[in-house]
Amino acid sequence: MTAQSPLAPVAVPDPDPRCQVVLRAARRAFMTQGYAATRMEPIAREAGVSTATLYLYFPSKADLFAAVIEDAGRDFSRQMECVRASSGPARHQLTHFMTAYAGFMADPFVRSVFRLVMAERPRFRDTAMAFFERGRSDFGGPLIRALKDLDSAGELKVAKPSWAAGQLMGMVEHPIFFMPLVTGDEIMASRSIDQIVDDAVETFMARYRAD
Repeated sequence: MTAQSPLAPVAVPDPDPRCQVVLRAARRAFMTQGYAATRMEPIAREAGVSTATLYLYFPSKADLFAAVIEDAGRDFSRQMECVRASSGPARHQLTHFMTAYAGFMADPFVRSVFRLVMAERPRFRDTAMAFFERGRSDFGGPLIRALKDLDSAGELKVAKPSWAAGQLMGMVEHPIFFMPLVTGDEIMASRSIDQIVDDAVETFMARYRAD
């Protein structure tokens, strides 16, 4: 299988706790073994369900993988719900937002899921693109709205909020997320999250301060 066949959105029966146990077991298997080496039978055993029940939920390994990535995306969305700009001056709002965002991006589990999606992107292009698109909306949307509000309030001068949001998030993502992502966590930022956020916000304010 060299490319993902179009898969309809997977309807995961969330109210069934056995399904969630299956998804968590499958997530661990895919993250530790990769897609090709993962087998359905061990997942069923770890989840405490029969193989027949597993295939009832997910007719194929491809369906299970797509459901695992979709479930991880929902987890990320729930976590990102708490990452919102607060009230107050621009510096305070941006520091509050970026500190919460940096804490999320510094989570080793988050990096592990992104590694999995990136590794399997050639095989599951549609699933990967949906995952990344969801992340862009969940992560960038709240910051863009906050920048627009700060521009309207006269605290910042931001002609292109989407560009500005990408610049601010990139200053935090590079040391906290991307360096460990590509090095397998062998190289970590020497600065603390607070120092990284403070430097990023200071640089951003110097560029976009209204006065």
